[in-house]
Amino acid sequence: MEDGFLACGDGFSLYFAGRIVLQQRSGCPAVVTSRGDPEIAMHLGNFSIADSPSDSRAAAGFDVVDDRRVVLHDAHGAIAELEFGAGRLAVRTLVAGHDRLAVSFHAEPGEAVWGGGEQFSYLALNGRRFPMWTSEPGVGREPNAPQAALTGHATGDYWTTNFPQPTFLTSRWLACHCAASAYSVLDFTDPLSHRVEVWSDTVTFELYADQSPAGLVGQLSARFGRQPPLPDWAIGGAVVGLKDGASSFARLERFIAAGAAIAGIWCEDWAGIRETSFGRRLFWDWRRSEQRYPDLPGKIAELKARGIRFLAYANPYLAIDGLLYEEGLDGDHYVKDARGSVLLTDFGEFTCATLDFTREATCAWFAERVLGKEMLDIGVAGWMADFGEYLPPEARLADGSDPLAAHNRYPALWAQVNARAVASRGQTGEAVFFMRSGFTGAQAHCPLLWAGDQSVDFSRHDGIGTVITAALSAGLVGNAYSHSDCGGYTSLHGKVRSAQLMRRWCEMAAFAPFMRSHEGNRPDENLQYDSSAELLDCFARWSRVHARLAPYVRHLCTEAAALGLPVQRPLFLHYPDEPALWTVQDAFLYGADMLVAPVIEENVTERDVLLPGGTPWRHLWTGADYPPGRHTVTAPLDAPPVFYRPDSTFAALFAALPEALTR
Repeated sequence: MEDGFLACGDGFSLYFAGRIVLQQRSGCPAVVTSRGDPEIAMHLGNFSIADSPSDSRAAAGFDVVDDRRVVLHDAHGAIAELEFGAGRLAVRTLVAGHDRLAVSFHAEPGEAVWGGGEQFSYLALNGRRFPMWTSEPGVGREPNAPQAALTGHATGDYWTTNFPQPTFLTSRWLACHCAASAYSVLDFTDPLSHRVEVWSDTVTFELYADQSPAGLVGQLSARFGRQPPLPDWAIGGAVVGLKDGASSFARLERFIAAGAAIAGIWCEDWAGIRETSFGRRLFWDWRRSEQRYPDLPGKIAELKARGIRFLAYANPYLAIDGLLYEEGLDGDHYVKDARGSVLLTDFGEFTCATLDFTREATCAWFAERVLGKEMLDIGVAGWMADFGEYLPPEARLADGSDPLAAHNRYPALWAQVNARAVASRGQTGEAVFFMRSGFTGAQAHCPLLWAGDQSVDFSRHDGIGTVITAALSAGLVGNAYSHSDCGGYTSLHGKVRSAQLMRRWCEMAAFAPFMRSHEGNRPDENLQYDSSAELLDCFARWSRVHARLAPYVRHLCTEAAALGLPVQRPLFLHYPDEPALWTVQDAFLYGADMLVAPVIEENVTERDVLLPGGTPWRHLWTGADYPPGRHTVTAPLDAPPVFYRPDSTFAALFAALPEALTR
């Protein structure tokens, strides 16, 4: 069947790549339009979003003008127009004042669906709605979390994410991308319809098709932008996160003496700290603190001579009690409010202004003045490019754009500013910044994701396991590289790290392309990897496993650049004909040759593993071969279920990995 619209009986179908992607039938409208009435409020990066649409009009009849154009109407007249060509479906309302569109794409019984950007709770999206709005994921995403215990901190839901993206893939190996930055919803609650709701009067959908999920992911990564391969230093050891001022360097020596493979030290407090009720936060004035880090450029050079990089921190906000805030005022670099004054935002006991990256002069100023001169020019090799989700609905932007449409675009603009600074110093592919926020297009500029602020526990929707789901979902929409805060981050209301959690997180982090620890928001109340000889030894051993895998990770980086495949992959990516794999989100393929099933439940010493394909898999720690299928595998501390293909080119490398745990 050729691509295009085809009338049939009481409706029509839209064909793409020989498959039906949209249908109109009696009683099943393909498009509904309405007039919106939104209410949006923000508190600490968490959003309350409601809408009261009115004058809803659903398509009842249609006129197929030709195979490229259809006009939909109801009893009162035309309501919408659809135009299709070259894999793009444009939809616009024909009703004056209507600014809401709901488009229902065809779904088949049993069809699985994935996507939605970086999702933390569910890899397969079937049966749920997913609003596309970048925000804090929230603390307390558990369905039965006691709200009273979280007073002062906004809770999240299963769909809240730093990196949403209105793109979905289906098991018919189709993908649909909504090319709009406005608020939207991916709704998969109807098994016979993939519904996309958009707060706009016009929207374009991009369609993709392939014979395999790997090919489909490759197409999407080419569309959104592929990251450069990670540099050798970034994959050749672990980055130790310490925020203890100059004492951090003495503590680093303990890791080295314990036999850890060290790629770098990450000191997010390089610009100073601010103590709040939430914990130890940073002073948001992105200049090095001579008090906490005397002669930092000299120390950075000394470390680099030993093969150790120094990493820092920045975000797109400036505290009003910092010196850079005054420079920003002089340059008119801030987002404004309705009165034309600087729009100030509460970040939890301190106030900041938001940089207006819709203004070219602001992008140039921050890239050069802060990221360039303050960081790259003193030898900083990478940094956490944090936040990006807080643009409020009342913002007034330099380019005059609608803040509701600009809100989701802001993280991509923030990524672009960081990439611009790196490129200005000729450091693309060498300096590495990592982000938690994102939206369509961030992939082209952000070289590495991190999974945000997990709780320091094993909880289903907040804890260690969400890291796997995040990496797998983000990888499907063009993000090749992801990692997490080894040990977790958020510690509140008496919840602190356990030694077991710290050890299990190390086991998982070793099989990510970038391994980095974090002291968390309340370091003094929590265990650290140098709190005991046991934890220090644990981190050292798994950092060596991570480092030994560098030749394999280099191979995966080459694949990512050439084919657009993520390093950490859902099991179905290479085994699309096994529906049992479609919902697996607690294990992943590390490239095509290794399968990792981390332990993400407390007090567990065995777990079920589903081995795909038609040939045996070799257990990494015992050397025993397991046939394809479901197995219950022992999983004591220091031996998480990891398997590899015996016929892999890297089999000898894998077989030698257990040695890294002992020397």
